[in-house]
Amino acid sequence: MGKILALLAAVGLGAAALFAITTRSNVSAAEAEGPPLPVVERVFDAEHGLTSTWADYGWTPHVLRAGAPAALDMSGYGGLILARPGLSTPFGGLSFRYRAPSSYGTFLEVRVEDGGGNVLGRVRLSPDRGRPSDNGFTQMFLPMSELNPRGKRFERLVFAAWRSVAKELVLLDAIGFTAAPLEKPSPARTASFVLDCRAPGHRISPLVYGTAYRLEETPRGWEIGSSAVRWGGNPTSRYNWKVDAWNTNHDWFFRNVSRPGKGMFPDFWRETKRRGLPVAVSVPMVGWVAKDDTSYSFPVSVYGPQQSAAPELPDAGNGVRKDGQPIAADPARTSIPFGAVQSEEWVRKLEASGGGAREYILDNEPMLWHETQRDVHPAAATYDEVLERTVAFASAIRRAAPHAKIAGPTAWGWLAYQHSANDIKAGARNRPDRRAHGDVPFIPWYLRKLREHEAKTGVRLLDILDVHFYPAASGVYGPNNTDPETSALRLRSTRSLWDPSYTDESWIAERMRVLPLLREWVDANYPGTGISIGEWNFGAEGHMSGGLAAAEALGRFGEAGLDSAYYWNLPPDDSPAFWAFRAYRNYDGKGGHFLERHVAVKGGAPLASLFASSDGEKGRFVAVVLNMDPKAPLDASITGEGCGTVALQRAFTYAGKPEGFEPYSSPRVPGPVALRLAPYSISVLELRGASANP
Repeated sequence: MGKILALLAAVGLGAAALFAITTRSNVSAAEAEGPPLPVVERVFDAEHGLTSTWADYGWTPHVLRAGAPAALDMSGYGGLILARPGLSTPFGGLSFRYRAPSSYGTFLEVRVEDGGGNVLGRVRLSPDRGRPSDNGFTQMFLPMSELNPRGKRFERLVFAAWRSVAKELVLLDAIGFTAAPLEKPSPARTASFVLDCRAPGHRISPLVYGTAYRLEETPRGWEIGSSAVRWGGNPTSRYNWKVDAWNTNHDWFFRNVSRPGKGMFPDFWRETKRRGLPVAVSVPMVGWVAKDDTSYSFPVSVYGPQQSAAPELPDAGNGVRKDGQPIAADPARTSIPFGAVQSEEWVRKLEASGGGAREYILDNEPMLWHETQRDVHPAAATYDEVLERTVAFASAIRRAAPHAKIAGPTAWGWLAYQHSANDIKAGARNRPDRRAHGDVPFIPWYLRKLREHEAKTGVRLLDILDVHFYPAASGVYGPNNTDPETSALRLRSTRSLWDPSYTDESWIAERMRVLPLLREWVDANYPGTGISIGEWNFGAEGHMSGGLAAAEALGRFGEAGLDSAYYWNLPPDDSPAFWAFRAYRNYDGKGGHFLERHVAVKGGAPLASLFASSDGEKGRFVAVVLNMDPKAPLDASITGEGCGTVALQRAFTYAGKPEGFEPYSSPRVPGPVALRLAPYSISVLELRGASANP
């Protein structure tokens, strides 16, 4: 209380004056009508104080506690930042009330920002915009169409003075976000699906439902039903198992770091092994690993001022001078050499500890080393360098783990499927490296060379073709925009995985059809090689468009017969992406899951997908149905060819509620299965029929 009284004295208001303004007593008739929709996300009110899920990020002197309105000194263009990391629910608007000296006039700005502090939208208020309330307050309501016009994901709410005001306090109360407005329902669409039990089926690898890093990173991470876990990403290129440290590379000021306590990798390894999950481990191949957990590559004290530095360690610069020129680093400042011999030593240790990894991955995205790891590998990688390192390191891994799977080359995206980093740096149209190798795209060339190596030596060095896939269309991944246009684009972007008629709506502007293309490359150049999407994510995990895109991708991975796939990195608890995984892994909370064999599906409709699986022998089917229309219900009918009479046993549906899947009530009668599925929904159906083609 002493600090509060000191603050109040500093801003010229006594404690008695502040605490006399408590929760509302005589609410006006206009205010009693309230905002257009009820508050569903309370941030702060005088009765309860700041909600536990929100944090006070401070700024200028203020008092924020239960028992009184928030009191702010907004002189000197001051303000208050309130934050809730991971906030994702769509809202209708922001409701709050404020009181300020009449002399301030129009001064208050309200804005929302993303986690990095980037402004996504702002509204400057005039006092006559709101409704008079009691105790001199003004009740305000700002629709999200004004406050966040593009519907982007935000984490911060800011109240600020956009012009200079005096030190007299500004009071805020009853801050909260309202529910999104209900839209008028659109007419139902129809879709007819046919399970084709006469078509050849194939086994669905359970490893296509993999994720990255430690599942205990979120309180309910293990409930997602992850089938495998990958130790990967940029920092693993420099992981030193002997000191349990890595370098954060260009992601965070090229710092060597570790984790206090249980450590990074040891804790990951123990927990995944204890739970019996297959593990995919990235083995460093760039040639250097962190020598300790304290060094950093570009000390400001050595190299001088730089464009930016780590907030928590101002001497750790980003390696770029103020004039934009990159600084040449000494690799020995942070790292020690790590070659094939050292990789063999580590893999042997893992093999002796808990049975080893299911899959050893050859580093991470070598065609980006000249950017991500430029302090130790400033040169752009070439066809020959990646092949030579593959042969050296994969041979060492094979000696240490004869029966494990080896995966590579972890191509970062579309350009890296086709070109080397040297090509991209010179311009893909010029592609000097590719032209020097017969103008053959990188991945087919890489596969062919490894097949030739096996023919010559009798040793197979690559079991799995590993590539990464992220949508390139603007706003889909990265900014995670959730406005209607970007949400629709996000769902269309999934078609670049499989649809030969779809032209990717990004700078790529090609018919990518990634999954069939990878299969064709493998069959033509190194038959028998598995395929893995080692990293993937369609963004907007907390929005239904992101959840539906994830569910669509998981279905396509099983349909394409992939060996494995690893989501980057772990969906937040109870997010739509979380429930997309649960649709395939644990839809009923009791282990109900997509079955082991893929069943072909005919028919359908735009903005609707159905993926089907069977047990192959007992006439049991599990189907996942997606309605990707945000407004219209879907009347779906399901029949079978060669499946006997298909009947519904149980159904579950999810349309965005945090509680997840709910039982769908429907009669269990013979004949066509017919259900009305909500807009923007994921549904799981348990069906019975004759046995599917095994």
